[in-house]
Amino acid sequence: MRTGLYPGTFDPITLGHADIIRRACSLVDRLVIGVAINRDKGPLFTLEERVAMIEVECAALERQTGCEIVVHPFENLLIHCARDVGAGVILRGLRAVADFEYEYQMVGMNRAMDDSIETVFLMAEAQHQAIASKLVKEIARLGGDISGFVTPAVQAHLADKFG
Repeated sequence: MRTGLYPGTFDPITLGHADIIRRACSLVDRLVIGVAINRDKGPLFTLEERVAMIEVECAALERQTGCEIVVHPFENLLIHCARDVGAGVILRGLRAVADFEYEYQMVGMNRAMDDSIETVFLMAEAQHQAIASKLVKEIARLGGDISGFVTPAVQAHLADKFG
């Protein structure tokens, strides 16, 4: 069984994330969604809320793709998380060149720590390349329309947060 790890903060999960998850499922038999516990980023949603949203959003994808999808919070190094869940590949989504520069450094460091774990980059589909959780939260906070960026369920969670 081929296991992949798709890490992120998912604060909140967007249509861009869902697209990468769907496409990653064609590459692995089991996909672990690693939800980073990153207190420095000061997430809007609690860990429990983020995990619950991801589980809801991935339930249909799991049925559609036949890929087992597991949500796994982590606070250690990404490479250690990959080992913990038995992942042979780390899957990362790219939106723009700026993403690549950061990811390129991360791959180098991860390979130095464990060269048996590969990293695969998936380019976001064109319609999702501008979507960033940070921007979605800002648009929602200011009362803008986020329906093109997140599912109705996630939109409702954001509306609850911002009143």
